[in-house]
Amino acid sequence: MFTSDTCVRSWNPKMLPYIFAEKKGIHIIDLNKTTESLQEAAAALKQIAKSGKKVMFVGTKKQAKEIVTESARKVNMPFVTERWLGGMLTNFNTVRKSVKQMQSIEKMLNDGTFDSITKKERLTLTREKDKKEKVLGGIAQLGRVPAALFIVDIGHEHIALAEAKRLGITTFGMVDTNCDPNKVDFAIPSNDDATKSIAIIVNYVTAAIAEGLAERQAAKEEDVEEGGNDENERKAARIQAEAESETGRSRGEKVKGTSQPKRRVPNSGPRRTGAPR
Repeated sequence: MFTSDTCVRSWNPKMLPYIFAEKKGIHIIDLNKTTESLQEAAAALKQIAKSGKKVMFVGTKKQAKEIVTESARKVNMPFVTERWLGGMLTNFNTVRKSVKQMQSIEKMLNDGTFDSITKKERLTLTREKDKKEKVLGGIAQLGRVPAALFIVDIGHEHIALAEAKRLGITTFGMVDTNCDPNKVDFAIPSNDDATKSIAIIVNYVTAAIAEGLAERQAAKEEDVEEGGNDENERKAARIQAEAESETGRSRGEKVKGTSQPKRRVPNSGPRRTGAPR
């Protein structure tokens, strides 16, 4: 069972169905409820990944940063672990401009474009790039708004949750006893303060996403193989049709060449056209 460090006076009554007991001011979350919710959330995330859509991981708490970063990179998904910039979703086009600026500076620093600038200017640009990369590095490859958000501690990441809700993005979240589980589409009741608890939940959903991606890749390969077989069948049918057509023409020419010549009637003299005298 997951335990929560939240004291009795600050717990959210809406979490009552998920609480097994309370002991010495600490709530104990029902592990059966956690398992059911986790399996349901994992199944939904698997389908999202299988459809080719992106799931953004959000975990800026100290306990979650390393776990979220490592897990998101395993499945090539975007993540935010430093701080959530206001408007990261609702003002996505502006954020993309900052990402492109960061990538542009990095490219020019690496290809020698800035070799002619002073050392001070180069240092300023490097610092600017590093600052942007620290906050935006996890979403550098994100070309559009993600289909879903997986959030560690929905109370701590309330700005991200509000933006996702405003845009109609599906939300998944670890919900402790001091939060409202109705604020997310898929609530996973769990202790969002303990590193071990976070690791268990995040690794489980990451495995589900990886499974969805693997099934998507297998389906693509099967479609390519079927497409190749269909192409081979069409090619064979075309060759056979051409061969039959060529055979038909050859037979026609043979019959025409062996036919009997027309008999010529011998000329018995000039034809008489007038009436007999």
